[in-house]
Amino acid sequence: MFNPSRDEARQFLFETWRKRRESALLTPLEDLAAQLIEKHPEYHGMLGDPERYQDKDYAPEHGATNPFLHLMMHISIEEQLSIGQPHGIRAHFERLTAHYGSEHDAQHRMMECLGEMIWQAQRNGTAPDAAIYMGCLERQ
Repeated sequence: MFNPSRDEARQFLFETWRKRRESALLTPLEDLAAQLIEKHPEYHGMLGDPERYQDKDYAPEHGATNPFLHLMMHISIEEQLSIGQPHGIRAHFERLTAHYGSEHDAQHRMMECLGEMIWQAQRNGTAPDAAIYMGCLERQ
């Protein structure tokens, strides 16, 4: 299980992007992350400048999207799909992909639900509840 701290996750993404740009050998997880980064050209400059962005905060109350969180949520969804957990996740992904016309757009819809589950867990001081996640996906 890949469960990095904030700094480790950021460093992983910076290093992965550096290695992709230099055509260096990537681990399977790095290759997955690099493919996701390539789908987000708006993050390329930021990921190429770790000194400037390693400690940058992205406050949701100011409407800022956290690019690190966004990419790590993509990785989380890819992991969920690869192992079929939570149960039923692949069916929701396939339905959303058909509806939105792309896997990438489907994942963005799934991120809304993943974020909702995480927010509820933080707000309530509980573990993430897959039922909240799956319920949200059913409404997408």
